[in-house]
Amino acid sequence: MKIQKLQAMENFDCKSRIREWSRKQIECLSESEKEELPPEIRESSYLGGPGATEEQIAAAEARLGVTFPPSYREFLTNSNGLHSPSNNGFYFEFYPTEEVDWYVLTAPDFVDEIREIFSEPVTDKEYFVYGSEIQYDLKFRPEYLQTALQISYEENGVVFLLNPQIVFSESGEWEAWCCNFSTAFGIFRYRSFAEMMEQLIFNAPEFPL
Repeated sequence: MKIQKLQAMENFDCKSRIREWSRKQIECLSESEKEELPPEIRESSYLGGPGATEEQIAAAEARLGVTFPPSYREFLTNSNGLHSPSNNGFYFEFYPTEEVDWYVLTAPDFVDEIREIFSEPVTDKEYFVYGSEIQYDLKFRPEYLQTALQISYEENGVVFLLNPQIVFSESGEWEAWCCNFSTAFGIFRYRSFAEMMEQLIFNAPEFPL
């Protein structure tokens, strides 16, 4: 595990951000698409699910032998899973606690293949690039895929991971990855789950992959 002194995002108001994002997503739907939504979503304008209980989160952590990073834990307590409508050209669905698992268990052969293809070492200077800096999406460390937590279904080659090998000391946050394993291959890395959600989903007019 590599502990970094870079500061990750703080004051992530997850519940209000999910509500605001959900409302905007639903507003963009046509009337016929809105009619296809479950009644409880139409009434609440909320695309998340009920929050996970402390017992559910603790059970997942015990099963995996980890303590989830703070912003991801907050997300789960407010929405035990989250999905987007498919009208805007992409679709994602975050796992509930009971489905979070190690990525290598899903795709062991693929992880080995990526490690062989991207075998050239990546320096810290190349790797630790975040935020407004220009990050090259092929400068990642494939060995981290062996210990990454998969927190979403894989949809059209896109999957979301948490990397426990990079932890930020001020916040206890783990690095978060948005991986595009389709023909437009690339991995976008963030200093926390919160930062990934803010930059990639909540504040993005379109999914950038």
